[in-house]
This record gives sequence, C-alpha cells and structure tokens, in this order.
Amino acid sequence: MTDEVAPGFVRARLDLAYDGRAFSGWARQKGDRRTVQAELEDALRVVLRLPAPPELTVAGRTDAGVHARGQVAHVDLPADVWAEHGGGLLRRLAGRLPMDVRVFRVSEAPPHFNARFSAIWRRYAYRVSDHPGGVDPLQRGHVLWHNWPLDVDAMNAAARPLLGEHDFAAYCKKREGASTIRTLRRLEWVRRGDGVLEATVLADAFCHNMVRSLVGALLFVGDGHRPPQWPGKVLEAGVRDSAVHVVRPHGLTLEEVGYPDEAELAARNRAARNRRTLPGGPGCC
Repeated sequence: MTDEVAPGFVRARLDLAYDGRAFSGWARQKGDRRTVQAELEDALRVVLRLPAPPELTVAGRTDAGVHARGQVAHVDLPADVWAEHGGGLLRRLAGRLPMDVRVFRVSEAPPHFNARFSAIWRRYAYRVSDHPGGVDPLQRGHVLWHNWPLDVDAMNAAARPLLGEHDFAAYCKKREGASTIRTLRRLEWVRRGDGVLEATVLADAFCHNMVRSLVGALLFVGDGHRPPQWPGKVLEAGVRDSAVHVVRPHGLTLEEVGYPDEAELAARNRAARNRRTLPGGPGCC
C-alpha cells in the first residue's frame, strides 16, 4: 500500500454509503460471503471494462452488519480509463450496484491522498431505543432495542473519563501486533425528539469492536447495573472485562471521515503508519 500513484494511473476518491445488514463486513472474503468491497470492485470492473477488479483502500473496515453513511475509499485506475469514463462513472455505478450500496461522489484525489492513512478522525453514531414497546419497525435495522430504561446523564458522566489518549485494550478485540492506543475525542449521548438515544463517537481511529464495546459498557451504566465510575475503572485495568458486552452491529453507522488540508496529507500518512505508544511507555522518547 503506497501513497504514490504509479505512472500512468490516476487515484480516484469514492464517497459512499451502505446498509450493512446483508453484508459480511467491508473486506472481501474467500468463499461466497457478500461484502461491500467485493460489490464495489466487481461493479468497477464491469462499468470500466477492466480485465480484473481494481483494489479499493477504505478509511475504515466496518464489521458484518455495520452501516456507513460517510465511508471513503480510493482506487488507482489507468489514466486512459479515467479520461474516458471518469466523468460518467457515478451514474454508471448507480446503474450497476445493488440498492444497499451507493456511491455519491467520485473525484480525482490530490497527491498523497490515502483513504485510510490520511484520515485524522472517524465519526460513528450508535442508536438505541429503550421504549418499553420496542423499536419503530421502520427503524429496526438501524436501532438497537434495550429493554431497560436508560439514564442519559449517567451515561455521559461515565463517558467523560474515557476521553483523551488511552490504551483501549480493555475495549478492543485483540489482534496480534496491533496497537490499542487511540485518542477518543468525543463520546456523548443525546435523546432525540423521537425518544431514540444516539451516541456520537469520534476518535482518530478505532480498534476492533471498540465502539460497540464502549456502548455496551455505557448501557450497563445507563440501566443501573453498574455505577458511572465503572467504565473508567475497566479502562484503567487494561484487560477485557466479561461484563462488557459487545452490542449488536446494526445500531452502528460510520457517519463521517475527516482529512487534513492537502498540504498536510504526506505528513499525516507518515504519522499514521508509526506504531503508537503512550508517553513514558515502551519505545517512547
């Protein structure tokens, strides 16, 4: 994976959305499992008349069942293909893709743009209903039902100690060699006018299952099963707590990905590839 575009190629940025319910996540997989990446790459191959599917790089690899409204990907295309088809690519993809995945913008990316490594933050939303009658049937594919009344103030109080740069090992599914240090910039709950609770979760990046684990811990506080201090104590302990449940994926949506100004892209890419440590930790200074 490189930030430099090979001679004779153009890097295209795709802004897209999908309903994750029928997908086994973003990443292409062996076998016949349906994925967003495979649908998009196969559609690009057909509409651009390429000999093989081009490889997409994505800002965030969402899990099975997770939705996206502001996902970003890039793909390197032969310059002659881009010159011939780039202007009509959006409409052609709309005619080829299934209705549960849409590309809303196609543009030539600036130098050094990388959908994954150039990103400086990702913003997710998680939606929950605690209505005793259940979830509105028209929202059932995007809202989790929690069968206990939830205290939004208690959940927000519990979220505050989690903000900032920490090792989120207690809230991440371990992956060999992967860092679990992240900077959580925002974790806030509001109750919408229709009664649905919506969490906004914003960080520079997320490790595997991090958002759904954080939501699971805060729901346990909101319904009174744990005190507001508990999620922070779990974070400090640094190990998975069996009481922290990874909530179901359908309530989670990737809403937006943020990028720096064009002049800062190369520096951001280098920084994103460095293995992170906390101040004073191993490898620091």
